[in-house]
Amino acid sequence: MGQSINIPTSGTQCIGGYLARPQGEPKGGIVVIQEIFGVTAHIRDMVDRFAAHGYVAIAPAFFDRLETGVELAYDRGGYARGRQLVTELGLERALEDVASAAESIASAGRIGTVGYCWGGTVALLSALRLGLPSVSYYGARNLPYLHETPKAPVMFHFGEKDPNIPPEAVAKHRDALPQMETFTYPGADHAFNRDGSASYHEASAKLAMQRTLDFFATQLAGA
Repeated sequence: MGQSINIPTSGTQCIGGYLARPQGEPKGGIVVIQEIFGVTAHIRDMVDRFAAHGYVAIAPAFFDRLETGVELAYDRGGYARGRQLVTELGLERALEDVASAAESIASAGRIGTVGYCWGGTVALLSALRLGLPSVSYYGARNLPYLHETPKAPVMFHFGEKDPNIPPEAVAKHRDALPQMETFTYPGADHAFNRDGSASYHEASAKLAMQRTLDFFATQLAGA
């Protein structure tokens, strides 16, 4: 369904992206924000799935600022390299690229974001600072930013078995942003939405996806 495109950034450099369009008139647009592993098959599949639900969806290839075509394995080496890349990239440049990706699909209507792991924190910042309605999946880097005043709604999803985000960290989300919906999933670990991996938890992923679609129906499509 999707295709590779180039996205102009705020500087002179273009980055790549994976774009999918729905059949018929779009309900809005969604920027899909990757984990630390790049625009992998899982992220491309999420783009396709949101397009199938009626949204223009795009996953910007953030790492193209540093190295083109990064798509890392879900193993120790991929994890180490991914952490190195996101540290080098920094969240400010990631937010700039979210804004560029959102601008590239602005004709779709209202734009939101959804992000996973590292991307979950970028999605949170997109709501806080860019004013884009966002859904944050298991963002382990969220805590330092919860004091900021949101410019748009954000929804959170966490697995209750996630060792990276203990219950007290989830509680801080509810305490800091009580007006936002924060969901937990009893059978789920970190990365429970990543279909095809050992961490995938089907029941939790399906329920979180339905809640995410309901959020976007309200925030983007105006249902």
